[in-house]
Amino acid sequence: MLSLIWTVLFVHIAIYLINTIGASTIDNVLWHLYLKLPTSTAQRAREQIKLKSEVVQLKRDMNNTSSQDEFAKWAKIRRRHDKAMEDYENLNKKLAGQKTSFDWSVKIARWLSTNGLKIFLQFWYSKTPVFGLPEAWFPYYVEWVLSFPRAPLGSVSIQVWSNVCATTISVLAEIVTATLLQLGSNAKRVPTEAKKTQ
Repeated sequence: MLSLIWTVLFVHIAIYLINTIGASTIDNVLWHLYLKLPTSTAQRAREQIKLKSEVVQLKRDMNNTSSQDEFAKWAKIRRRHDKAMEDYENLNKKLAGQKTSFDWSVKIARWLSTNGLKIFLQFWYSKTPVFGLPEAWFPYYVEWVLSFPRAPLGSVSIQVWSNVCATTISVLAEIVTATLLQLGSNAKRVPTEAKKTQ
């Protein structure tokens, strides 16, 4: 059951990291990594960047050309700008649709590999003790609570272990964060105090 102990712990660490970093941040990083792969979507994204720079350049050229003095040149640039802008918007719509379906796929995969896995483990191992308690160390009601809802009496259930993992990870993260903030503020305070004494 040692593997079950570590599996539950790692699932809760993953859930905590996703909640802390933010799902949308992770989605954006994965999207950018996906665009680095040799796919048709990545090719469209490169075309979109190229079209965007072309639209900006044509807009700049149009603004630098007088619509009254050089009307023929200005009109030609305007037509090219409008065509490039239309192509850019069409490509942008296609990419937005692909990003939406990509985000849904990532969300489903993320949920299945974290919360879905946690729920599955709690259901599948609900009658299995995660680890046993030493005999006669705890009163009956404590053993009953630790084995709740369906693990054998005198053991710790996966639900209790899951809650312990989640609570411990969040408390440890708060302690580490507070310690790092304290160290950071002390490091800033030392140079200012040294300047005052000089």
